[in-house]
Amino acid sequence: MSLSNKTDPLWLSNDAVAATNGRSTTGWNATGVTIDSRAVKPGDLFVAIKGPNFDGHAYAGDALAKGAVAAVVSHKPDNLPPGASLLVVKDPLAALEDLARAARARTTARVAAVTGSVGKTSTKEALKLVLAAQGLTHASEGSLNNHWGVPLSLARLPADAAYGVFELGMNHAGELTPLSKLVRPNVAIITTIEAVHLEFFDSVDDIASAKAEVFAGLEKNGVAVLNQDNDYFGYLTRQALVRGAAQVVGFGTAKGAWAQLLSYEPSETGADIHAEIGGKRIRFTIGAPGRHWALNSLAVLAGAVHLGADLDASAAALASMTAPKGRGARHSIALDDGAFTLIDESYNASPAAMRAAFSVLAAMQPAPGGRRIAILGDMLELGTDSAAIHASLAPDLAAAAAMVCTAGRDMGALYEALPREMRAGHATKAEDLLPLVRKLIRPGDIVMVKGSHGSRMGLIVDALLVASLPNKSAANGH
Repeated sequence: MSLSNKTDPLWLSNDAVAATNGRSTTGWNATGVTIDSRAVKPGDLFVAIKGPNFDGHAYAGDALAKGAVAAVVSHKPDNLPPGASLLVVKDPLAALEDLARAARARTTARVAAVTGSVGKTSTKEALKLVLAAQGLTHASEGSLNNHWGVPLSLARLPADAAYGVFELGMNHAGELTPLSKLVRPNVAIITTIEAVHLEFFDSVDDIASAKAEVFAGLEKNGVAVLNQDNDYFGYLTRQALVRGAAQVVGFGTAKGAWAQLLSYEPSETGADIHAEIGGKRIRFTIGAPGRHWALNSLAVLAGAVHLGADLDASAAALASMTAPKGRGARHSIALDDGAFTLIDESYNASPAAMRAAFSVLAAMQPAPGGRRIAILGDMLELGTDSAAIHASLAPDLAAAAAMVCTAGRDMGALYEALPREMRAGHATKAEDLLPLVRKLIRPGDIVMVKGSHGSRMGLIVDALLVASLPNKSAANGH
């Protein structure tokens, strides 16, 4: 029971005034909240936050013209007509945070916070899926997980929701503490700790310390759900207990884990899983392939149970889970003389996520005449050792793919570390790689595209999905 189509008032003007200590020029009822004038829907409350390269006040008029019921501003922009519907506050971003606090205070929803070095968005989406089958569920959209996205997501939480699921992200120490204190989770999930964001941290130990900040806002009787296979399980357990967690729940393959993977049988479209969850043995199917999906499904079930959801119903719901766009979504793309499979992993990348994607690719069987092809862009924020970290992926990649194309400075190091017969081409930028990719692909191929969001590998995915290949007749995502 998702809230995506809910049209009941989310904020009455009087309630928003009380929450923000602002002044409203008119009365209104808002059914949504947004900070992006381009995404305004009729009934939205537009919050004119100021970023490093923009000021939302300049777009307040556009937002109102598109149907926003009011704009949250610190002053009346010059281009607005007399009588414009405004909620005047001292600082719009602070007002958004005030709305978030008020939304959290008024709801009885059981709330989860999801973070981790990799897999947090997919885990958040899977948890949303299983909870929505059992009660009205609100969750962060996409990757709205930073100092803007978290308060925005929380401000959208309706008072009558049964469950709330929020993704919390960071790339510097100190960022998760205020976000956790806003969300005040009943359950905090850390998917894993890996070597990411090394540009901003001296060590993986420091990353673990920063991720442990998710416990800062845990509610009384709060539960920490942690990866028991990860080297930092003990450390995170201690941090959770010190910061007030009433219980630590482990998931993984480790013997004695509260949610333990007993067996994993992969298929082309997912996996059959046998697990012991809270002392109960169950079998269930997930609709996304990859061992990492199987492990994170255990975190999802552990989180769902400790939010009060039914285990069997939650496990059954996972059968309909599919990999989201940019995080493993698959498409069968038709050519005149056959088809190829596209695996879209273009949203983000880290060494751990790359290796997980390679294992998925290696497990797939191309059609007759087809090949496994990896199209890879730079992994970002890996610091001074980035080139060497990229090159270290060569053995895993060589075991998974027959041909490789790469884009970016540091992916060049990986490209040179591969056997010569695997190297299909390298370019400085993703867009420069596209002509080669178009010529390379043929019917029967399995093509995986992966890279950090900033490496713009999504351009290649988009091009392959919009009939950009010669003689391509159709594209059908599933």
